[in-house]
Amino acid sequence: MEVVNTIGRRKAAVARLYMKEGSGKIVINKKDLENYFPLPTLRYIVNQPLAVTNTEGQFDMYVHLDGGGFKGQAEALRLAIARALCEVNKEEYRPVLKSNGFLHRDPRVVERKKPGQPKARKRFQFSKR
Repeated sequence: MEVVNTIGRRKAAVARLYMKEGSGKIVINKKDLENYFPLPTLRYIVNQPLAVTNTEGQFDMYVHLDGGGFKGQAEALRLAIARALCEVNKEEYRPVLKSNGFLHRDPRVVERKKPGQPKARKRFQFSKR
């Protein structure tokens, strides 16, 4: 199997993933998964597509994560892993990943701040007199 290259995005985070067959090692920005995401909930989010498709420990992944916060980065990586698994075996993995919602790119992003206002939706207090 050659190297599979995919991309995942969430909010302002972008994950570029290079996946090949191996022992299940995940390296993110030259750090191990446990060092990059110290919280177990974030590691759970990253490993969800692998757990659903029963492919834990079968692929080595090298990831370049950029932008956003740690939660957005974890969800961007989850999307990239799900897309890579679809490229490896579309017939077997795609229905399972799609039914769990891992192939959906969450389009919600922060609304921009408008001029003359303190925040995106907040207004200054109105004074009639």
